[in-house]
Amino acid sequence: MWLTWWFYVALLHPISFALCPPLQRVDLQQQLMTIIDQMGKASAKAQNLPAPITSASRMQTNHHVLYILKDNEVKTAGKGAIIGFLKVGYKKLFLLDRHGAHNEVEPLCVLDFYIHESLQRHGYGKELFQYMLQRERVQPHQLAVDRPSEKLLCFLCKHYNLQGTIPQVNNFVIFEGFFADQHAPVRKLPPKRSEEEIKPYSLTDREFLKEEVEPPWPFNQSHSLTRSSSLGNS
Repeated sequence: MWLTWWFYVALLHPISFALCPPLQRVDLQQQLMTIIDQMGKASAKAQNLPAPITSASRMQTNHHVLYILKDNEVKTAGKGAIIGFLKVGYKKLFLLDRHGAHNEVEPLCVLDFYIHESLQRHGYGKELFQYMLQRERVQPHQLAVDRPSEKLLCFLCKHYNLQGTIPQVNNFVIFEGFFADQHAPVRKLPPKRSEEEIKPYSLTDREFLKEEVEPPWPFNQSHSLTRSSSLGNS
């Protein structure tokens, strides 16, 4: 079993990938894009979202990183099987501290997290999440999590003892200790600025769904964005 990661769309063992003939390289890129799209659809279905928030095209237009867990032991024509993925990225946010002060920060955010339903509660989610923390060199309490489900909150509590949350007015959740040693720049907004003038919200991957005038069929039959216990099914 091994882990690999994508920056934008395409890093799969960079050396071997670069040595591939041009036609085979294009084929590998297409396979990666198909895998990302299919995983994004599975995650969206688990979250009851009208459209995926993770796709190859969206990975090409942002600076997010996609960590993918693959099982080489599964006998599928030598290709293995995808277990799940974790998408993270830095975002500029306005967050409240315990004193109610607004802080402009740019933390690493957990944006999408999915483990296949048949492979949940086998430790794969912890393995994937831990690998991400090591690669990104970040502590769990330094993360901001985009609209986590109860399952993900329980996951973070069980494995990383993250319990106390600091209430926010946007969709992100942060935990006690977030501001204690936040490695990303933290800039307090001018105190004279009234709260009405501050836009504490940051555009999340899910909010772009609300802004579309008419989503593509068949998603245009549902105009409500609902969420179940999905993000963090690990």
